[in-house]
Amino acid sequence: MPYKVKLLPPAAEFLDGLPDRLQAKAVRSIGLLGEFGPYLREPHAKKVTDWQGLFELRVSLGGDSCRFFYFWQGAQLVVIASGYLKKGMRLERKELERAASAMKRYLSSGSEGL
Repeated sequence: MPYKVKLLPPAAEFLDGLPDRLQAKAVRSIGLLGEFGPYLREPHAKKVTDWQGLFELRVSLGGDSCRFFYFWQGAQLVVIASGYLKKGMRLERKELERAASAMKRYLSSGSEGL
């Protein structure tokens, strides 16, 4: 059962700015998310602890890692809110706050606000 994936502008801009090989791997991971939806698990996807409704799509290539934060709207639509290049072992709180804020704006706007 395929799922629809929507990238919000911050996520699309981040994806477009990635180096070619990392971008290709990210596109593949987004495709896996569209194919498997909530059944996609580690090492590709993981629920973000302590952030209700927020998940991370994990992309690594060599020493580079990036994360896309996404949430579900209904049962069939995955909305990717933002992404960033991961530098340390932990997720950056400011990036999580940015993704959570985008999620709240999107959901409160009736899904057309961003």
